[in-house]
Amino acid sequence: MAHSAIDAKGTKTVAQNKKATHDYYIEETYEAGMVLTGTEIKSIRNGRANLKDSYARVERGEVYLFNLHISPYEAGNRFNHDPLRTRKLLLRRSEIRKLIGLTKEQGFTLVPLKLYLRGGFCKVELALAKGKKNYDKRQSEAKRDAAREIQRAFRERQKG
Repeated sequence: MAHSAIDAKGTKTVAQNKKATHDYYIEETYEAGMVLTGTEIKSIRNGRANLKDSYARVERGEVYLFNLHISPYEAGNRFNHDPLRTRKLLLRRSEIRKLIGLTKEQGFTLVPLKLYLRGGFCKVELALAKGKKNYDKRQSEAKRDAAREIQRAFRERQKG
Protein backbone atom coordinates (compact mmCIF):
# COMPACT_ATOMS: atom_id res chain seq x y z
CA MET A 1 0.00 0.00 0.00
CA ALA A 2 1.33 3.42 -0.89
CA HIS A 3 0.72 6.54 1.13
CA SER A 4 -2.08 8.53 -0.46
CA ALA A 5 -0.30 11.75 -1.33
CA ILE A 6 -1.67 14.23 -3.86
CA ASP A 7 0.94 15.65 -6.23
CA ALA A 8 1.03 18.91 -8.25
CA LYS A 9 -1.11 17.47 -11.08
CA GLY A 10 -3.90 16.55 -8.65
CA THR A 11 -3.22 12.81 -8.79
CA LYS A 12 -3.58 10.66 -5.68
CA THR A 13 -1.38 7.57 -5.78
CA VAL A 14 -3.25 4.57 -4.38
CA ALA A 15 -0.79 1.72 -5.00
CA GLN A 16 2.71 1.24 -6.45
CA ASN A 17 4.56 -1.80 -7.76
CA LYS A 18 7.97 -1.23 -6.21
CA LYS A 19 9.36 -4.60 -7.33
CA ALA A 20 8.76 -3.74 -11.00
CA THR A 21 11.85 -1.53 -11.27
CA HIS A 22 13.88 -4.22 -9.50
CA ASP A 23 12.73 -7.04 -11.79
CA TYR A 24 12.44 -5.20 -15.13
CA TYR A 25 14.12 -2.64 -17.38
CA ILE A 26 11.41 -0.04 -18.02
CA GLU A 27 11.46 1.04 -21.67
CA GLU A 28 8.28 3.08 -22.08
CA THR A 29 5.21 4.00 -19.99
CA TYR A 30 1.55 4.47 -20.89
CA GLU A 31 -1.40 5.87 -18.97
CA ALA A 32 -4.51 3.68 -19.20
CA GLY A 33 -8.00 4.00 -17.81
CA MET A 34 -9.72 1.00 -16.26
CA VAL A 35 -13.24 -0.43 -16.49
CA LEU A 36 -14.45 -0.81 -12.88
CA THR A 37 -17.65 -1.56 -10.98
CA GLY A 38 -19.11 0.80 -8.35
CA THR A 39 -17.77 -1.06 -5.32
CA GLU A 40 -14.29 -1.34 -6.89
CA ILE A 41 -13.86 2.41 -7.33
CA LYS A 42 -15.09 2.99 -3.77
CA SER A 43 -12.49 0.53 -2.46
CA ILE A 44 -9.75 2.19 -4.54
CA ARG A 45 -10.71 5.61 -3.17
CA ASN A 46 -10.25 4.12 0.31
CA GLY A 47 -6.74 2.98 -0.73
CA ARG A 48 -7.58 -0.74 -0.70
CA ALA A 49 -5.71 -1.93 -3.81
CA ASN A 50 -2.52 -3.95 -4.32
CA LEU A 51 -0.47 -4.20 -7.55
CA LYS A 52 1.85 -6.97 -6.33
CA ASP A 53 2.04 -9.88 -8.83
CA SER A 54 -0.23 -8.10 -11.32
CA TYR A 55 0.47 -7.98 -15.04
CA ALA A 56 -1.23 -6.91 -18.27
CA ARG A 57 -1.70 -8.82 -21.51
CA VAL A 58 -3.13 -8.08 -24.94
CA GLU A 59 -5.92 -10.50 -25.88
CA ARG A 60 -8.26 -10.25 -28.87
CA GLY A 61 -7.21 -6.66 -29.60
CA GLU A 62 -7.89 -5.49 -26.03
CA VAL A 63 -5.57 -4.96 -23.05
CA TYR A 64 -6.50 -6.68 -19.78
CA LEU A 65 -5.04 -6.39 -16.27
CA PHE A 66 -4.69 -9.64 -14.30
CA ASN A 67 -4.16 -10.24 -10.55
CA LEU A 68 -4.84 -6.66 -9.45
CA HIS A 69 -6.22 -7.13 -5.94
CA ILE A 70 -8.95 -4.66 -4.98
CA SER A 71 -10.35 -5.50 -1.54
CA PRO A 72 -14.15 -5.85 -1.23
CA TYR A 73 -15.91 -2.63 -0.21
CA GLU A 74 -16.99 -2.77 3.47
CA ALA A 75 -20.53 -1.50 2.78
CA GLY A 76 -20.89 -3.38 -0.50
CA ASN A 77 -22.78 -6.45 0.84
CA ARG A 78 -24.22 -8.56 -2.02
CA PHE A 79 -23.12 -6.06 -4.70
CA ASN A 80 -19.43 -6.62 -3.95
CA HIS A 81 -16.94 -7.64 -6.64
CA ASP A 82 -14.45 -10.48 -7.02
CA PRO A 83 -11.15 -9.04 -5.62
CA LEU A 84 -8.93 -10.61 -8.32
CA ARG A 85 -11.16 -10.38 -11.40
CA THR A 86 -9.65 -9.52 -14.80
CA ARG A 87 -10.12 -5.84 -15.65
CA LYS A 88 -10.15 -4.23 -19.08
CA LEU A 89 -7.77 -1.33 -19.67
CA LEU A 90 -8.65 1.61 -21.87
CA LEU A 91 -5.95 2.69 -24.33
CA ARG A 92 -5.95 4.30 -27.77
CA ARG A 93 -6.24 1.90 -30.70
CA SER A 94 -2.82 3.01 -32.03
CA GLU A 95 -1.20 2.31 -28.64
CA ILE A 96 -2.79 -1.15 -28.51
CA ARG A 97 -1.49 -1.99 -32.00
CA LYS A 98 2.01 -0.88 -31.00
CA LEU A 99 1.85 -2.98 -27.81
CA ILE A 100 0.67 -6.05 -29.76
CA GLY A 101 3.72 -5.83 -32.02
CA LEU A 102 6.22 -5.28 -29.22
CA THR A 103 4.91 -7.94 -26.83
CA LYS A 104 4.51 -10.64 -29.51
CA GLU A 105 7.78 -10.24 -31.38
CA GLN A 106 10.34 -8.49 -29.20
CA GLY A 107 9.71 -10.19 -25.86
CA PHE A 108 8.45 -7.19 -23.91
CA THR A 109 6.13 -7.55 -20.92
CA LEU A 110 3.37 -5.19 -19.77
CA VAL A 111 3.79 -4.36 -16.08
CA PRO A 112 1.59 -1.99 -14.05
CA LEU A 113 3.76 0.45 -12.10
CA LYS A 114 1.25 2.65 -10.34
CA LEU A 115 -2.48 2.91 -9.65
CA TYR A 116 -3.77 6.44 -9.07
CA LEU A 117 -6.83 8.67 -9.13
CA ARG A 118 -6.97 11.71 -11.40
CA GLY A 119 -10.07 13.85 -11.80
CA GLY A 120 -12.31 11.20 -10.26
CA PHE A 121 -11.06 8.47 -12.61
CA CYS A 122 -8.82 5.53 -11.78
CA LYS A 123 -5.72 5.30 -13.97
CA VAL A 124 -2.93 2.76 -14.29
CA GLU A 125 0.63 3.60 -15.30
CA LEU A 126 1.55 0.69 -17.56
CA ALA A 127 5.18 0.00 -18.44
CA LEU A 128 6.61 -1.75 -21.45
CA ALA A 129 9.42 -3.69 -19.79
CA LYS A 130 12.07 -6.35 -20.36
CA GLY A 131 12.96 -8.81 -17.61
CA LYS A 132 16.27 -8.54 -15.78
CA LYS A 133 18.53 -11.51 -15.19
CA ASN A 134 19.67 -12.27 -11.63
CA TYR A 135 23.13 -10.78 -12.19
CA ASP A 136 21.52 -7.58 -13.53
CA LYS A 137 19.45 -7.32 -10.33
CA ARG A 138 22.56 -7.74 -8.19
CA GLN A 139 24.36 -5.12 -10.26
CA SER A 140 21.47 -2.64 -9.84
CA GLU A 141 21.43 -3.31 -6.10
CA ALA A 142 25.20 -2.73 -5.86
CA LYS A 143 24.87 0.61 -7.70
CA ARG A 144 22.05 1.70 -5.40
CA ASP A 145 24.06 0.73 -2.30
CA ALA A 146 27.11 2.63 -3.60
CA ALA A 147 25.00 5.74 -4.23
CA ARG A 148 23.55 5.46 -0.72
CA GLU A 149 27.07 5.23 0.77
CA ILE A 150 28.20 8.29 -1.18
CA GLN A 151 25.16 10.26 0.06
CA ARG A 152 25.82 9.18 3.64
CA ALA A 153 29.50 10.20 3.43
CA PHE A 154 28.54 13.53 1.85
CA ARG A 155 26.02 14.29 4.62
CA GLU A 156 28.57 13.46 7.32
CA ARG A 157 31.11 15.79 5.70
CA GLN A 158 28.53 18.56 5.64
CA LYS A 159 27.93 18.14 9.38
CA GLY A 160 31.61 17.99 10.32
